This record gives sequence, structure tokens and C-alpha cells, in this order.
Amino acid sequence: MILREFPRVAVIAISVALTACATQSPPPKPTVLVAAPEPAAKPPAPAEALLPKVPQPQERPVAPPSVTDPAIPREQRIAAFVDYTATTYGIDPQRIRDTLAQAEYKQSIIDAITRPAEAVKPWRDYRTIFMTPARIDGGVAFYRDNREPLERVAAQTGVPAEYIVAIIGVETFYGRNTGSYRVLDALYTLAFDHPKRAPFFAGELAQAFALSKDEPQLDLLTLKGSYAGAMGMGQFMPSSYRLWAKDGDRDGRRDLLTHKPDVFASIANYFVIHGWQADGPVVARASFDAQQPEFVPENLEPVHSLQTLATRGYRPMPGESVPGDTATEGATVVNLDGEAGREYWLGYRNYYVITRYNRSPMYALAVHQLAQAIRAGAQR
Repeated sequence: MILREFPRVAVIAISVALTACATQSPPPKPTVLVAAPEPAAKPPAPAEALLPKVPQPQERPVAPPSVTDPAIPREQRIAAFVDYTATTYGIDPQRIRDTLAQAEYKQSIIDAITRPAEAVKPWRDYRTIFMTPARIDGGVAFYRDNREPLERVAAQTGVPAEYIVAIIGVETFYGRNTGSYRVLDALYTLAFDHPKRAPFFAGELAQAFALSKDEPQLDLLTLKGSYAGAMGMGQFMPSSYRLWAKDGDRDGRRDLLTHKPDVFASIANYFVIHGWQADGPVVARASFDAQQPEFVPENLEPVHSLQTLATRGYRPMPGESVPGDTATEGATVVNLDGEAGREYWLGYRNYYVITRYNRSPMYALAVHQLAQAIRAGAQR
């Protein structure tokens, strides 16, 4: 979601010579004091044995430095972008130039994406955004209204229907808020005026041109989405749309804006591609030995065995789920500030998969908890 060598002992040879007058007998031979044998160095502590990582698809392509280096004049970067996109995706260069000529820089997009990290809410506040009666009840109603296509996709993919619904609920409040920015403006602004992440967003802008070629019904001049360029009920970025969207009802197109069969199939496919394990657990609430320091993993990959985590003070609480094969399936640790104090969670393989949709550990936990609430409500 990072051994220590002991210092060597110096060996010192000391020669002792006895001096005397020239008329005295010759001095005795020097006595050599031999140092004690060097003690064997202690072996370094063994590194933690990590379990295999969850297999992931290849990274999505990013734009080359000729497009994204801020030291290069803007007009040259735009010209390089046209060449890169035309060559990589087989698109008419003039079409790219004509479209970019209608793109607009939006300061509000820069403001939104550069909000300080301190503004991120703790879990006790983040959770209340999504675990509300309106969002839970809305999810239950959405599930019931779309039960047949949701459960068909779930049976085909192994991704439970409630998680598909929860993603839509967290991302767009079940399709009510899919974004008001033109995708073209969002990606154009971030590709050429946000150097920190320009390679990614310029790559996504190129993918957006390729997407409009693949899916002619998508018009870049009118397509709306988030300030980051994500679109549709499930908020797919252009590369995710191109690579992992599915034609859920086989009507010859992939419409993730409003067409629910495609939306459901595509969200499930995204999970499958990133390693979702059918019938596998997602998270477990954990107890923690307060006598030990909290463990903060380098990332969210579930590569730590439950035995190793137990030695660090983390154990699943009684009644919580564990992987079926604890010898090969691991977990990560998530430490959060909850309403009643610190909360400790073990995130398994499927939790990690949810974080591939959004890298935030709190996002993944919110999706999980909302899914469980929706499932409980839909069964009543």
C-alpha cells in the first residue's frame, strides 16, 4: 500500500625491547604478545519472510519526458504530445491538434488536486461521509432495483454484487454525481500544468483520444467527469476504460456512463484483473498488544503472514475471518483513528484489490463496510 555489521576487533602486535649499556650482554629477543582470536561476528537478524505478492496487470503507459518536462516550452510539449499520441494510437495528428485547441485550462482543477495532505480526514470522520442512512438505504434500493444483472455478474466473476454496488455508491452516489468537468479540460490542465503528475495525466489524455477512437459514441468535446478525468458511474480513467471495460450485454459497445450492464461487468472485471479471490475474506478487525510499537507496513500489499503479524502484536479478533490457506495468503496492517480510539485491521488479498481502485486504505474499508450494510439491508 523498507543488517547491521558489527565492528571488527583490531589485532595489535606489541614488541617489547629491553635496552642496556654497550658493555652489557646482548638484550633478550623481543617478546611478542599475540592477541586473542577475533570473536565471530553475530549473524544479522533474518529479514522477514514475505509471502508472494498479488499478481497485477502491467502498469498503464505514461507520456515520455518530451511531453512532460516542465523545462521544455509548453508549445513544444504540446507538439510532442500530438506526435506521441498519433504514433502510439494511430490517430490523425490534425484531429488531435483541433481537439486540443478547444481544451481549456481550469485553475479549479489544479486547486482540487493540490489540496494539502493535512486536509485528509481521519477515519472517524472519513467513515461518516459514506456510512450514512441515505447512502446505505440508497445502496439497498439500487441493489434491489438491479438484482438480476448484478447477481448474474457476481456469479460469472466471483465478485459479490454488494461490492459492485458499494463502489458505485462511494464513487458517484449511485450515479447521481458523475462529475461536471469536461474530461478534456481536466486531463489537458493536469497534463500540461501539473508537473508533479504530468507523465500520468498526459498518458491518460493520450488514452482518452484512443478511447474516443475505440468507442465513437464518446465525444471528447462533451464528455464530462471528475476533476481528475474519471468518468461514468464507476469513475473509470480513460486507460482503465480502454483496458478493462466490458460489454456486459453484448450490444457492441462499452458504455460506462449510464448503461448499467456494462458498468456492473466492468467494475467486476477490474477487480478480477487486479486479483480478486472469489469467496475470499476482505478484512478482519484485529486486537493489538499495546506493549509493542505499531507496525506501519511500507505499502498495502498483503505479504505478511498471520504468524508474523501475531509476533508484532496483531491478531484477528474472535469470530473474524481469516484466509483459507494461511500458509500462502497473507495480510497487511491498517492502523486508524476511530470514534472510540485506535482501530486495528488486517487487510487481506481482496482488501488490497479494492485499494487498486483507489489507493486510500480508508477508501477500501469504507467500500467494505458499505457493502456489508447494503447486503444486510437487501436481505431483509
